[in-house]
Amino acid sequence: MLRKQFRFTVFFLVLGLMVASSCASKKKMANEPFKTVVQTARSYTGTPYRYGGTTRSGMDCSALVYHSFYSVGLTMPRISADQSKMGRSIRTNEIKPGDVLFFATGKKKKQVTHSGIVTETSRGDVRFIHSSTSLGVSEDYLSNNYWSKAFLFARRVLD
Repeated sequence: MLRKQFRFTVFFLVLGLMVASSCASKKKMANEPFKTVVQTARSYTGTPYRYGGTTRSGMDCSALVYHSFYSVGLTMPRISADQSKMGRSIRTNEIKPGDVLFFATGKKKKQVTHSGIVTETSRGDVRFIHSSTSLGVSEDYLSNNYWSKAFLFARRVLD
């Protein structure tokens, strides 16, 4: 009988430790939601581009932004142009991981047609993840000639 009681005590002690540690990790994540956004976006790396696509079998840039922010409980609009109205505008020198970059990749030079999520910043360069028509979900640098010319502005959705 004493042996059975000991097993229950150990079981509940281990269970309590598991619950306590899982709560602690969730609190840490909640304090830094941008890390979850970036981690979620990176989990889609290699997903092929598909216009209007929203799944791992194929997705466009705005679906990547949508799913990444949804992972922290934030519902973004489904279209890049609408996403560009979320959050607050930030200067280029203020960009940090989790911010969203917007681009004009179409014929109209000022119209938002593409979006990406900042994954890293170092030595003045910005790395971002997006879904490109040629490579699917992948990371690029804002300093790349094509992207620097197409870049319009950045917004901070998470503060």
